[in-house]
Amino acid sequence: MSEVSRAIDPAMARELRVLVLTGYGLNCEAETAACFQALGVQVDLRHIADALAAGPELLTPYGLLAFVGGFSFGDHIASGRVLANRLRYRMGERLQRFVADGGLVLGICNGFQTLVKLGLLPGGEAGALTQNVTLTNNDRLGYWDAWVRLVVDPASPCVFTRGLDSLELPSRHGEGKLVYADPAQRAALEAAHQVPLRYADAKGQPTEQWPDNPDGSPGGAAGLCDPSGRIFGLMPHPEAYLYPENHPRWIAQREAGCLPEVGLGLQLLANGVRAALAG
Repeated sequence: MSEVSRAIDPAMARELRVLVLTGYGLNCEAETAACFQALGVQVDLRHIADALAAGPELLTPYGLLAFVGGFSFGDHIASGRVLANRLRYRMGERLQRFVADGGLVLGICNGFQTLVKLGLLPGGEAGALTQNVTLTNNDRLGYWDAWVRLVVDPASPCVFTRGLDSLELPSRHGEGKLVYADPAQRAALEAAHQVPLRYADAKGQPTEQWPDNPDGSPGGAAGLCDPSGRIFGLMPHPEAYLYPENHPRWIAQREAGCLPEVGLGLQLLANGVRAALAG
C-alpha cells in the first residue's frame, strides 16, 4: 500500500462512490477509474446517454463526479460544447443540486472544457449555469502532446491541489487556451486564487511561452476552480500519471534517488478523495 493510500482510511474509502461518465467520444474513463480504484473507493462507469435518461436521484449516492478526457461528440462545434449543452438542458438541475449538497466535481481536459461551457467553472453565480469564460484554440494551432511542468498556487481554495507545490503531467489538447470575458474578470479570479495550476518554465516560473505553455493561456493558467475549491478543471491529465514509471524520465529519477512512490497524478486525485470523505 502506498503512502498516498495509507493516508486514506480504507473503511471510509469503501463508502465513497465516484461516478465517471463515459461514451460519445470520451476515452480516458479506464485510467480515471483505475486512479480512484487504487485509492480504495467505489467507481461506477456510466454512459452519458444512461445518465441523461436516469431519474432525479441519479447523483444522490455519489460524493464525486468525474468528467474525463477525450473528444466528446467529436469536438464538433467546439470541444465540450455539445456535451455541455446536453447536460445543461437534461441534467442541469441535478448537477446544481449535487454541487449545492457538497459534491465534488473534477473535469480533466475535455471534462474541463465541458465544465467551462456548462458554467460550473469558474462558478460564483448562485443558481446559474451560465458560461462566462471559454477554452479555445491553442495559440499554435493544432493538437500538442507533451509533458508539462506545473506550479501550484498554495493560497488556492482548490481541494485537489492541497499540499502540492509542483508536478509534471502529460498534456494533450488542441483547444486549451483560457480566455476571460475581460481583464477585470481575470484579475478577480486571480485575486481569489481560482487559478490553482499554472504552466511553468524550467525555472519553475509561470509562463505564457510555448512549448512550456502548450496553449498560450494568459498567466500560464492550466486549470480553474470555483470559489469553494470543490469544483476543479484542468487541461493536463493526472489520470495518466498513476505509476512512477509513467513518467518519461523515471529511470533518471530512480538513479537520482528522486523517483516518487506513486505517480503525482494519483496524489492530486487522492486529495479530492480526502476532501469528499471529510464532507
